[in-house]
Amino acid sequence: MLQRRLRHALDGLFALPATLGVHRLQAILLLAVFCGGAWAFAELADDVTEGETREIDEMLLLALRNPADRTDMLGPGWIEETGRDFTALGGIGVLTFIVLATLGYLCISRRFRTALFIAIAVTGGQLLTTLLKHGFDRPRPDLVPHEVIVQTASFPSGHSMMAAVTYFTLAALLVRLDLPRRVKLYLLLVAVLVTVLVGASRVYLGVHWPTDVIAGWLAGAAWAAFCWLAAQWLERRRAARS
Repeated sequence: MLQRRLRHALDGLFALPATLGVHRLQAILLLAVFCGGAWAFAELADDVTEGETREIDEMLLLALRNPADRTDMLGPGWIEETGRDFTALGGIGVLTFIVLATLGYLCISRRFRTALFIAIAVTGGQLLTTLLKHGFDRPRPDLVPHEVIVQTASFPSGHSMMAAVTYFTLAALLVRLDLPRRVKLYLLLVAVLVTVLVGASRVYLGVHWPTDVIAGWLAGAAWAAFCWLAAQWLERRRAARS
C-alpha cells in the first residue's frame, strides 16, 4: 500500500511540467527563486547588521591564510594568480565587455526587445548593488591585506552580485533557444560555476567577508529572477493583446 502511494506521488511529481505547462512551471520556479533569495538576503543582512556573523566571517577568512603570517595566502603563487583571474570575471570591465558584445549581437540580429531587456536587467542590477552598498556601508575586512584594489563598501559583494545578475540572465536567455535539455542544463551549471568562483575569489583575496559574497549571490539571483518574471509577464500581456 505504501509503495503504491509512493509510486503515485512520484508519477505526479514528474508529470508536473506537462500538467502545469512549461511556461507556468518556469514562472513558479522563478517566483520561488525571487522570494527565497529576497527573504534570505533580508535575514542575512539583519544578522550582519547586528554583528552576529562576525565570528564565522573571521574564522572563514583566516582559514584561507597562513596561520603564521596573515599576509600569506594559502597555496602556491599560481593559485593566487588564478584567484585574481577568477575575480576579474565579475569585474566591471569584463562584465561590461560581455554585455556590450551581447547587445551588439542582438541588435545586429534585430532582436531589439531582448537587447533592451538585458540592458535594463544589468543596469538595474548595478544600480541596486550601489544602493545596497551605500545603505549598509559595511567596512571591508581589516584582518588581512587586500590583494586587489577596492574602493566601495563591503556589503553586499558587488562582484558576486553582478556576476549572478549577468551570467544568470545570459544563461536564461540561452536556455530559451531550441537546444537539447542536457545543453540547457550545462549552460545553467556553467553560469552557476562562474558565479561561485567569482565570489570565492573575493574572500580568498581578502577583500570581502564570506557573508558579503553570500548576500551578493542571493541578491543577484533574486534580481535576475525578478527581471525574467517581469519579462514573461510583459510577453504574455503582449500576446494577449495580439
